[in-house]
This record gives sequence, C-alpha cells and structure tokens, in this order.
Amino acid sequence: MRLLAVVLALLVITVTPAHGTPRIVGGVVVDSPDEAPWVVALTTSSGHQFCGGALVGPGQVVTAAHCVHGREPGSITVVGGRLDLRTDDGSTTVGTSYQLVDGYSTPSRGKDVALLTLAEPMPYRPLPVAGQGAYMAGGVGVVYGWGRQSEDDADKSPLLHKAQVPVWTDEQCAATYARYDAQAMFCAGYPDGGIDACVDDSGGPFVIDGRLVGVVSWGIGCARPNAPGVYTRVATYLTGVQLATGSAVTP
Repeated sequence: MRLLAVVLALLVITVTPAHGTPRIVGGVVVDSPDEAPWVVALTTSSGHQFCGGALVGPGQVVTAAHCVHGREPGSITVVGGRLDLRTDDGSTTVGTSYQLVDGYSTPSRGKDVALLTLAEPMPYRPLPVAGQGAYMAGGVGVVYGWGRQSEDDADKSPLLHKAQVPVWTDEQCAATYARYDAQAMFCAGYPDGGIDACVDDSGGPFVIDGRLVGVVSWGIGCARPNAPGVYTRVATYLTGVQLATGSAVTP
C-alpha cells in the first residue's frame, strides 16, 4: 500500500508493501459530483480517511486488499457522494463483510484487491469493471483520491483530486520493479515523475474509458522520476461483482 515510511509514498506502498494510504500528486480538484459518482472514501468511525474505493454495485465497493486486511468490516465507514470530506454531503454506511483473494499477503506480491459489502446500498451510479482488453500500454487513465499531494506533505487535502497518467508496457514495468507480475498488476506514470497517486490514495480507482481497470496498490515514493505507480489489474480477479477466488471476512 502507499505509505510514507521515510520516503515512500507512491501509490499505496513502498518497496516493501505495507498498509498504505496514498494521494494525488500533480492532479486537479474534481469539482462536479456527476463526474465520478462511484468514487468513495474509506474512513474510520471517527472520520479519518485512509483509503479510497469504487462502487461496482449499489452495495459493493472494490478497494485494495491492504486497505481492509486485518480490520473488522464494521469498523470501516464508506462515504459516497462527498467531494469535500469536511462537509456532510452524500451518504455513509459501514461494511458488513469483505472478500480477499486467496493467498493475499502484501501488495507487492499481487492479489491486492478486495470486495467490500455494505450494510446499506448507496444511491450512486456504479462503475463498470473493464475486461483485459482495456489494459493498453500507452493509453491514458485517470486516478482518483483524497491522498497527499506530495511525498513530503504532512497533511492531505479534504478535496477529491484526479490525475491523468499513461500506462507503461509490461516490459517497462518489469525492468523497473523486480517483483512486477504482469498478470496481477500494471503500472502507470511519467518518466519525469511529477504526477502520481500518493499516501492515502490506496484503493482508489484507475479508470479508462469509463471503466474500472485498476486500484491504487503500491509504489516507491510519490511522483518520482522513473518510478511509476503500481495498480492491481482488477480484471484478473473480478468476475461480474464477485472475486474469482476469495475468502470472506465477516464480523
């Protein structure tokens, strides 16, 4: 996941994955709730935002496994329809259970995706899940999140941000990260850095052509040159709105 641990804060983790939380660097504020009604924030019961996610059905959210792993489902509050987390806009509910892919351990080893079931359905348009054909090297996707806006930023913005980043080839990703797994992941970013997901953006959606293709998973720092963010390749694990293989966690 994207952590800060000294100088790591790319997408959701460091070289050594940990429960992370990234944010958008070099992005812009999302100013219309109609642009991305399916984006949700994951918060604690006290309102501390720690990850993002995407509604894929009225009562189901896709996020990163490291965002929920080890947490009680009922301790996760899901906030929808709220671009500015300082307001009371939108609606909230809590998790009742979640599914992880069997064998998940850490983000850098893949399988970093979870399907969170909500106590109450949310009244927002869900985001369709893309098939494998959506992963086009050289294509440009949009990543969303409330995470930090720089690697050295001690605070995060309460406003939802987005950024456009190009997808790298599997060969480029494998040459950059020794643990890169093309079936489980893809990476996206700019050679010169400057635009990326960061701490507290973990679990947030990466969207191409109006479909969910990835979730913020891990990376090294935030927006560093030649250090693209790594995203879970969701089509590998999701069939409809079910994890292809997974074990359920309930209270």
